[in-house]
Amino acid sequence: MMRLTAPGRQRFSQATQLGITYGGGEANVSAALAYLGIPAAHVTVFPENDLGRAAAAFFQKTGIDTRHIQYGPGRLGLYFMETGEGLRPSRIVYDRYESAFAHLQPDTFDWKNILSDAQWFHWTGITPAVSASAAQACADALRTARQLGLTISADVNYRRVLWQYGKKAGDIMPGLVEYCDVIVCTIGDAADIFGIQTTDFQDMARRMMEQFPNLKRVIATRRENLSASHNRLTGVCFDAAGYIESPTFDLQPIVDRIGGGDAFMAGYIYGSLTFNNLQRTLAFATAASALKHMIEGDFNMASVAEVEQAMQGDVAGRLLR
Repeated sequence: MMRLTAPGRQRFSQATQLGITYGGGEANVSAALAYLGIPAAHVTVFPENDLGRAAAAFFQKTGIDTRHIQYGPGRLGLYFMETGEGLRPSRIVYDRYESAFAHLQPDTFDWKNILSDAQWFHWTGITPAVSASAAQACADALRTARQLGLTISADVNYRRVLWQYGKKAGDIMPGLVEYCDVIVCTIGDAADIFGIQTTDFQDMARRMMEQFPNLKRVIATRRENLSASHNRLTGVCFDAAGYIESPTFDLQPIVDRIGGGDAFMAGYIYGSLTFNNLQRTLAFATAASALKHMIEGDFNMASVAEVEQAMQGDVAGRLLR
């Protein structure tokens, strides 16, 4: 999507101009992985116009492999961002109706070829929320990824306002999550999508793993909202071996929290491919998410060295020269 942001801390009603950037769940994960040195490709459909080409060029500059991006009729999805401060929360307005992505043709994706040299496939719950055809393409990709033996992850993030094509998240998401090895899922998402009512993360994760036998691990971040510009963030993880947490990061002042979950997922993927240590992987993922909160835009631009520096407790922000 194209992101249009009011300058500074202005409200929409004050702004006379909007800053342009691009982002989106899976794209943010791919871009963050590219910055961490992990080859990553993004598969989507952009409009066949100058805005679609501009979006593709933007992501190409991040180091993402864009050769599988398609172009078709429709428009580029938009969202508008108003950055909060202190007591005033940030606000987002979506404008995705009739986007090129919503009108994609599932049978135009050759998933066996697209995924032939991949190790990992990641998707988010936003994709199947956009349209029936997007949900079908996601299901096709997941079946192929499972056949090819890829590790499959998802951030199930529930966006109520996006499910507008006659299906509810509970109708579609279980059939997709059944392919996953690991998911990002909060207690709220589990209740909204899967009907799991609990106030305990470990209980939720255990019940998710019972419901979906392929699921090996449930991860998430636990956020303490002190204000719009001051949060505390902890990574949590549950699997067959039990429950672990990461160190907690104090985030103040927050520059831009959008994409924090995508940075967490990218950090987890990086750690899973690089470390043979789950505790270190979770700490790396949470540190990556923490750093994203200090970077403007949708995706994390932190290097491995910067994330490891934060992991080691060096968070004073000293001038480097």
